[in-house]
Amino acid sequence: MSTFPDPSLNPIQRPTLDWVVKKPWRLIAFGGGTGVLRPGPGTWGTVLAWALWVLGLHVLTDNQMAIFLPVTFFIGCWACHRTGYDLGVSDHSGMNWDEMVAFWLVLWLIPQTWLAQGIAFVLFRFFDILKPQPIRYFDRRLHNGFGVMWDDLLAAGYTLLLMAVLVRFGVFS
Repeated sequence: MSTFPDPSLNPIQRPTLDWVVKKPWRLIAFGGGTGVLRPGPGTWGTVLAWALWVLGLHVLTDNQMAIFLPVTFFIGCWACHRTGYDLGVSDHSGMNWDEMVAFWLVLWLIPQTWLAQGIAFVLFRFFDILKPQPIRYFDRRLHNGFGVMWDDLLAAGYTLLLMAVLVRFGVFS
């Protein structure tokens, strides 16, 4: 494992794209590099997740998604843990793979319309930023890769619950 933190990174500076692409786990954790974009690296990661969904992930079968999502979750746990170790910060704002995986879960389970996806995007970002309980509880107590990934799954859960209510009341019909 690398030294803690990466001696080539000044802790006062934000990671650069050059720093991110030097290790595969950093590239994953930083959402293919979108985590260096400002403002709102989490939002940029969610935008990339949505774009990847539209460009091809939406064609995966339910069985394939049931495999894809846990695999990407565990890859994210590993990548975010390693990257956090390199940074000396367990949950750096530039690590946005967690938003990507959680938003793919949302996109998989909602109506496949632009309206539903747009509303889900706004709701997911709202819950991920606001962190209502118990998201805030877990965000403060769980660390390392699992903690990074877990709170976004909870934000996805809130999003899916509200989307289910909207579906039930016929908003998307």
